[in-house]
Amino acid sequence: MSRPGKDDTPDRLYTITGGRSRSDPAVRFDLVTLVVAECAPAPGMQSEHTAILRMCDRPTAVVEIAATLRLPVSITKVLLSDLVASGRVSARHPRAAALPDSRLLEQVLVGLRKL
Repeated sequence: MSRPGKDDTPDRLYTITGGRSRSDPAVRFDLVTLVVAECAPAPGMQSEHTAILRMCDRPTAVVEIAATLRLPVSITKVLLSDLVASGRVSARHPRAAALPDSRLLEQVLVGLRKL
């Protein structure tokens, strides 16, 4: 059984990213970051960029994009950082969950112990 990106030749991945192995450090992507296309693909664009723009007409998670393209997540992040830099996609990062008030949790714990 082959794994996405695992069986690709390294020179193909090198070509796709223009030799880069990391995305722009200013643009951080989590696996669950939602990506949304801001425009339609333009003629002459790299095929992977075109595929990303087409699939992101609705919010799509980075991990879903990588799986659909059958590319490693690291390579997908490089492609996405290119599209963010050019303004073709926007990234919506997940919000950090706010922790409930500790007093409320203590009250719940006391109530559970009384049961």
